[in-house]
Amino acid sequence: MAIVTRRVDYQDQGVALRGRVYFDDRLGPRPAVLVSHAWGGRNSFSNGQAEKLAKLGYVGFALDMYGVGVTGETVQECSALMTPFMEDRTMLARRIKLAVATVQALPEVDATRIAAIGFCFGGLCVLDLARSGADVRGVVSFHGLLKGNGLPPNKITAKALLLHGDADPLAPFEDVIAFRDEFNAAGNDWQLHVYGKTLHAFSMPGANMPGVAAHDALAEARSMKSMQDFLAEVLA
Repeated sequence: MAIVTRRVDYQDQGVALRGRVYFDDRLGPRPAVLVSHAWGGRNSFSNGQAEKLAKLGYVGFALDMYGVGVTGETVQECSALMTPFMEDRTMLARRIKLAVATVQALPEVDATRIAAIGFCFGGLCVLDLARSGADVRGVVSFHGLLKGNGLPPNKITAKALLLHGDADPLAPFEDVIAFRDEFNAAGNDWQLHVYGKTLHAFSMPGANMPGVAAHDALAEARSMKSMQDFLAEVLA
């Protein structure tokens, strides 16, 4: 298998953005899966997830929410990058929908079969993509933030899969209940998989914030299998 990659440049209201696409160049147009990065910006982790999706036969696209080369390392830097989007969920939805439109225009992609996955902040982004009423088949949130966006509701057509740690202090169960009520009211087809004694960022090797975030290899493996099954269903 020969996975090909190239950068993809696009813009949002004058902000230069740069994603990276991965695909097997022996295949014709096929479903695409966007990867929405965590609060630190597009990096080797989100790029790696896109490449893994390409090895599964999809077009994998690591999107960019922040801008070309904009990443954070410390908690303070990452929080400063994420906060404007948490405070302006209209901007957040516009930017991730632009990433979808960019992917749909790629020659390798079957534009009718699109899904998105996201990690932490990226999990919130893909849920807001679904909340926007975007025409995507499904979204997967890995240990995502769950709070609603406070915007007028749309009919949510994208199927949703939440992969959640029961001990995640950044998405307590009152947020899970609010999510359930919101997506039920929208008539959505959703699933919730909860991993016991599991903190935030469980799928991300190296995550280590005592009492907040920690990698869990078993939860990671289980969640990745659930994602693969979900994508096979919604992108068939």
